[in-house]
Amino acid sequence: MAFLAGGGEAARLISGCDWSAHPLGSPETWPQSLKTALSLVLNSPESMILAWGPDLHFFFNDTYSRLLGPRVAWATGERFDRVWADAWEQAKPIIEDAFAGRSHRFEDLPWKLDTDRGAAQTWFSFSYSRVLDADGRIAGLFIFADETTQRVLTDAALKDSQESLERALGEVRSLNATLEQRVEERTNERDLMWDTAPDLMLIINFEGVFQRVNPAWTRLLGYEPHELVGHHVNEFVLVEDHVETVGAYTEAAEGGMPHIVNRYRHKDGSTRWISWTAAPAGTLTYATGRDITEARERQAELEQAQEALRQSQKLEAVGQLTGGVAHDFNNLLTIIRSSVDFLRRPDLPEVRKDRYLNAVSDTVERAAKLTGQLLAFARRQTLKPEVFDVGERMRGIAEMLDTVTGARVHVVAEVPDAPCFVRADLSQFETALINMAVNARDAMDGEGTLTLRLGCRTVLPVIRGHAGSRKAFATVSLVDTGSGIPPDLLSRIFEPFFTTKEVGKGTGLGLSQVFGFAKQSGGDIDVASTVGEGTTFTLYLPEVEQEEVQDRVRGPDGGQTPLGTGQRILVVEDNIGVGQFATQILEDLGYRPTWAANAEEALDRLGGNGAGFNLVFTDVVMPGMGGVELAKALQRRLPHLPVVLASGYSHVLAQEGTHGFELLQKPYSAVQLGDILHRLLGLQARGSV
Repeated sequence: MAFLAGGGEAARLISGCDWSAHPLGSPETWPQSLKTALSLVLNSPESMILAWGPDLHFFFNDTYSRLLGPRVAWATGERFDRVWADAWEQAKPIIEDAFAGRSHRFEDLPWKLDTDRGAAQTWFSFSYSRVLDADGRIAGLFIFADETTQRVLTDAALKDSQESLERALGEVRSLNATLEQRVEERTNERDLMWDTAPDLMLIINFEGVFQRVNPAWTRLLGYEPHELVGHHVNEFVLVEDHVETVGAYTEAAEGGMPHIVNRYRHKDGSTRWISWTAAPAGTLTYATGRDITEARERQAELEQAQEALRQSQKLEAVGQLTGGVAHDFNNLLTIIRSSVDFLRRPDLPEVRKDRYLNAVSDTVERAAKLTGQLLAFARRQTLKPEVFDVGERMRGIAEMLDTVTGARVHVVAEVPDAPCFVRADLSQFETALINMAVNARDAMDGEGTLTLRLGCRTVLPVIRGHAGSRKAFATVSLVDTGSGIPPDLLSRIFEPFFTTKEVGKGTGLGLSQVFGFAKQSGGDIDVASTVGEGTTFTLYLPEVEQEEVQDRVRGPDGGQTPLGTGQRILVVEDNIGVGQFATQILEDLGYRPTWAANAEEALDRLGGNGAGFNLVFTDVVMPGMGGVELAKALQRRLPHLPVVLASGYSHVLAQEGTHGFELLQKPYSAVQLGDILHRLLGLQARGSV
């Protein structure tokens, strides 16, 4: 329904309604005049309503929706007289006049309405305009509505105050004979209002120094008048609000009538929110302030409730994860268990032994990849961020995507020549692009055009209700010409294990990995899709200034595992099985390992001089002192002793990084362990020359 494009939440309410039994029928059958009028209303920045047909079916835009209060959930398409039943008696003759050709505009018209603040007296300015159909007949009404309640009340209060002052001054000028008596009477009246007013009142000069305050300051903020008079206002205002406060009395000095909200420190140290209205008179500014702290706290409670709802939705996702993980890991364990059973047969041919050993190795790799995807979705993957040029990596990936997408998919890279730098985990970035490319290939059934497009210096928009950012972001878009995604599935595509593919054709974790990587890297991912035309995924990553990008250190080539020459390695591992395998691997690699069951034992063995050990290889998650704490302690005690961390997952690493230490992800192979030890011990040897 293209006419709903750009219509925000109001458009989503329309598309989400069941129109099958509605008098207007399905939106696809609506007349063009209705669609055009609705598009105008939905995309207008003004607060607008469309009342359509003889029954005045009610449509509204996002700007107007705040006026509906609890009605917003059911008002779409409903009859006008049902939506605003409490105002219908007053509105009916106005609407009848409008249909009769007598359009009106009303300024500050009073209404008693049931709004999101409850039943209240309100004021609105609005106008009615007719909407004609294709035959020139009146088909509906445009209604522009703007609530002016606050302005009316403020104007009335200011008008009353000004009239009282002018009346008092007029009486003083005209009644010279009773001047002293009248002045005294008026002074007493003002003093009574000043002394009994529940709101804060003050007189301040144009430099921001208190001249006079009313007793409400003592009741609301705890200060006696003598503690305020002669002091600058910013002595009592939170430092974060100083600039806005100075701007307010500067505006008053220039003849303006500022309205601000700032925060004052109560004498007991607490904070109070105050809403101010001010007016200048001569060389002074007169202002009244209302304590709105409770309203602000209610807003904070609402936001906390919304966050609690989001947490409950996360728990629902965890439930899906649990079932999916159990299913996939049971499949992998079945392969490993079966292979081990076969390998126990004494008469098993060597060919089959090799086959089952390879099956176990491949299955472990698949399990590690599955774990990594799960951690990325949960935003708990231990990322290794580095600065790299996104465009350069996209060009490299585009060149090899043919092997992923197949020859019938034409891959196009639209990358500007200027470099665009981000800080992220390069491996996870490449995995995210490949996951999106595989998703696009499947959507195109292996044939079509896949475009990789890079945008630089863009802002992060609001995505799925999450706040955007004005900072610079790089946008990596993958555009396919596939079948598109139905609107009812768009909200679910990033859920773990959600897939539309046949059983066995996909895990449902590819886009979850992209989502988790984006969030953990400080960005987001958005999707736009049209059924039958294609889909665009856009990955947002924060840009950084250009830095020197160091070459990543790579292990030795040729597939040979580098061997040690008897160097002493202290293995710190609380799991007996893992510790035994680690020491066996190190012995096979030519090292002399010593095993410590925890960090405390490791510190005792190392002592104050390292006890002749050349390197410490430690697990991260252990009872008592963890591996990161141990590494930091050794960095302080033995700064020249290399430390390698090993972890399948650690919330400490996920939240804070590796703190500069080398990290080996579990499960690791003998080759991976040999490579990292060879590199670190080689650097250590060169540094000691």
